[in-house]
Amino acid sequence: MLFVTTTDQGSEENQTKTSGSDSGTDPHTPVLRINQLDAFELDSALDQLVWNHFFQCFQNFRPGLLTPLEPELRALLQLLVWRFTLYSSSATVGQSLLSLRYHNTLSTSARYRPLSRRQKLSLALLTVGPCWLRERSHSLLLSLGLGPGGSLAGGDAGILRQGLRHSLALISGISQIAGFVNFLVFLRKGRHPVLAERIVGARAVFSKPNAVRDVTYQYMNRELLWHGFAEFLIFLLPLVNMRKVKSTAYSLLFGREGADREGARGGSGAWKECGLCGEWPTMPHTVGCGHVFCYYCVKSHAIADPYLTCPRCGAEAGQPEPVKVEVELGGR
Repeated sequence: MLFVTTTDQGSEENQTKTSGSDSGTDPHTPVLRINQLDAFELDSALDQLVWNHFFQCFQNFRPGLLTPLEPELRALLQLLVWRFTLYSSSATVGQSLLSLRYHNTLSTSARYRPLSRRQKLSLALLTVGPCWLRERSHSLLLSLGLGPGGSLAGGDAGILRQGLRHSLALISGISQIAGFVNFLVFLRKGRHPVLAERIVGARAVFSKPNAVRDVTYQYMNRELLWHGFAEFLIFLLPLVNMRKVKSTAYSLLFGREGADREGARGGSGAWKECGLCGEWPTMPHTVGCGHVFCYYCVKSHAIADPYLTCPRCGAEAGQPEPVKVEVELGGR
């Protein structure tokens, strides 16, 4: 036991010396709050991306195959990512992208000190454990025989079940309130956005001198420009009458004569199809051109667009008038 403890302390001291010789990390430079929140969001997105890729590997198997073990599989994948990121470099993937890493605030040294092995394990347990426990709380009650059909006596099972449920609800409420208070303190002081970091004693610092973000301003400006352009299109496109634009473009490319010739070639076929919905015209009406429309189609479009044009030929739509069809009955 003494040998193991000495070995752990020796490895931690070597890691401290190696990382302490890194003069690029300055634990006294304050980190922007938005950088810490961005790193947290990037880590969450990475966990979801890893889970999506893992879930797609089993999409051709029986449906619901991973559902019974989903909490355990999610925890296992998160621990796998933690092993090759935070455990080996004292920085998560999001922090590495933003030139950040964890600093051991429990150390009395003024220079940078990485997290110890115990701190890394504690941070992993406090991050993965509550999520797994929240998803497995009901199953754990059933496995302990405290469910509705449990093996314990009815009165004892009811008392224990109520006590455990109240205890879990109380613990969950206290943890959520503590997390909310911690976030308010983070907004005030700019340190420890997550409660687990404050408990463990881990604080995000810059890993490179004079490097606020690896993301350049050109990239940020381009993203802001495209974001503004997308919002402008979302606002503009509903105001554009695409049918009128299409008919105008057709008239400019083929001309009114081409549209008239097309209607003439159609002959009686143009009278068997609504120019708007493409179905057999119900209560056929015309708007002054050689095409027929359903009454409800042309009336609703005329109400929505006062300057309605025919989508087939581009002619300006007049007042809808019923179509008069003469039927000739031939004798045998």
